[in-house]
Amino acid sequence: MVVLLLVIHAAVPKVASPKPVARGQAQSKHLKSKTRKHRRVSWVFFRSPLKGSRESLLRQNLKIDSENLERIADSEQLQSLVQENALVSLPETRYIAVSSKLPQDRRYCRPRTRIFLEEFGEDHYRRFGRSLTVTSAVRTVDFQKTLQRRNKNAASESGELASPHLTGATVDVGKRGMSPQQLKWVRNYLLEMQSSGFIDVEEEFRQSVFHVTVYKDYELARVAPATVAPTPVETAAPNPDHNASERAHDASETPPL
Repeated sequence: MVVLLLVIHAAVPKVASPKPVARGQAQSKHLKSKTRKHRRVSWVFFRSPLKGSRESLLRQNLKIDSENLERIADSEQLQSLVQENALVSLPETRYIAVSSKLPQDRRYCRPRTRIFLEEFGEDHYRRFGRSLTVTSAVRTVDFQKTLQRRNKNAASESGELASPHLTGATVDVGKRGMSPQQLKWVRNYLLEMQSSGFIDVEEEFRQSVFHVTVYKDYELARVAPATVAPTPVETAAPNPDHNASERAHDASETPPL
């Protein structure tokens, strides 16, 4: 029996026990994985043609100033603009949804921004059969100050780098849940509008939204110019005697040598 056990033990292949991984090596592997992930995220930031910048925010504020849009100070001024129809409710249709996290008293925008959302949302729905979601709209200076205390990345409430949301012309459209095909289509759509001077766009990644400021030119472009019918030009009837005299005059001329 003892001899048999020894023979069986010798026949069983030995499996090498795993070598212990040093703590430094494990940390190195984790760091490399984290670095690769960071590189992928940075690559996405760099590749986006709509990535926000200081220059973009400056341009938005300059354009807003040229259009004489006021920055809304507080809730009282906001409600006053609503009563004057200078601010209107965000559209809530099959094409456009509003985030449940957005308070009722901030579900307003400029009329031209509403028109843009309606047309943008309808075009997107026809292509993908899904609605777009507005996550942020008008803000007041009071609210922006509070937001700055909670979020260090929030724009200023005043100056040349103030948040365009303070005018009501700007909305944020959420990106969460969008497929790569949707993102590509939305980027191209917004980029074309920006190139035409109708809007300015910043694609944000920390908040995962498209920040869109709509300008007055967009609203003006939607108004078709009046078509003026051309004035008919009266044409005199040909005079057969006059034509005959011209032919006789041509025949009498000396031909070229």
